[in-house]
Amino acid sequence: MILPLGDEPNPRSLPVVTYALMLINCAAYLFVSLPLSFVGPEPGDPVVLEYLGAIEESMARPLSPRGVNAIVQGLRQYDLFVFEWGFRPAAPQALNLLTAMFLHAGFLHLAGNMLFLWIYGDNVEYRLGRMRYLAAYLGTGVAATLFHLILAGSSPLPLLGASGAISGVLGIYFVWFPRNRVRLWVMLFPFFMHVIKAPARWVLGFYVVADNLLPLLLGSRGGGVAYGAHIGGFFGGVLVAWAINQRSLATKSTDFEMSSLPNEPGAVAGSLSSLVEGGDYEAAARVYVGLSSGETRRALTERQSLSLGHWMAARGHPHAALSVFQRQLRDYPIGSGAADAHVAVGLLQLRTFGQPTAAYQHLVEALGLEPSPETETLARQGLAQIAALQKFQLNST
Repeated sequence: MILPLGDEPNPRSLPVVTYALMLINCAAYLFVSLPLSFVGPEPGDPVVLEYLGAIEESMARPLSPRGVNAIVQGLRQYDLFVFEWGFRPAAPQALNLLTAMFLHAGFLHLAGNMLFLWIYGDNVEYRLGRMRYLAAYLGTGVAATLFHLILAGSSPLPLLGASGAISGVLGIYFVWFPRNRVRLWVMLFPFFMHVIKAPARWVLGFYVVADNLLPLLLGSRGGGVAYGAHIGGFFGGVLVAWAINQRSLATKSTDFEMSSLPNEPGAVAGSLSSLVEGGDYEAAARVYVGLSSGETRRALTERQSLSLGHWMAARGHPHAALSVFQRQLRDYPIGSGAADAHVAVGLLQLRTFGQPTAAYQHLVEALGLEPSPETETLARQGLAQIAALQKFQLNST
């Protein structure tokens, strides 16, 4: 058995939306699911017949009188409540796309989902901001259910649980925080019982491939697990993070009054490069911010990008500088200046924009690129500062 216990680094903040979502899910279980699970159906309730029909349809064979009697005897009001408010592909309702996210099949189903939301939600909420995080959670939850609808066809059985929305959070985390470490309790009794740390991207990759994609492809029923919803939510989250990254690259800074260059082939790269080489950073900055993300592609060398970005940062234009460094990493991801660019992005995110977990990704990446002694020192200083900002003690890298 492998059980996640936590992740690091973590921002020292209160994830209000994450805790609110956990509270709503737990309240729905305590005040709706649990009480109705001890109450039998009302005599003559017409929903019972509809429910039995759905069970029979899902089994693809008629129910025997003995089978019907066994189902009715075990039936509870919560089964009928879920049948009405869960999402049924055979009878899809728009409202049920939302209500199904807050219903769970039992305590273990709820506990597992809330554990994953508690571990992974805070970093995503801190990076996105509360309202965008809530929109992403609900949006990827809806996407997960719709993906399940495509795979399930006209299934009469209801889908319920927060797994699809939480899988969306995991997808965002997979893109943005790949170098975070997840604490795992691994129990292979009686041979091995220990807490280990593993890279987040490996842990989440295992979740989506081994726990969901392979069972789906192999046709496993998985005890009622909606693998399609998990996969749909996860890739919905990946798409959200990717789209935000692309938008960040495409956003033009408003720090400078824009200047323009002629549109002849090679004019952009040649003129911008010559301005930087000539030391006219003010003019180069005005030109650069007026260009689209595509127009700046390899318009500067790595050395020139670093020089311009550092000039912008030193003159109090951090957004423009961040854009220069990020586009450099897009153009030269493994170039000779990649480590310097990663450190520049990391320190800006840490010290100017207050995003220590996002900064951590870049600083750790820089250390793996054989940086110069000066760059390594800056990276380790940044990591030490991040360690001091954590909720829990963060081991040095």
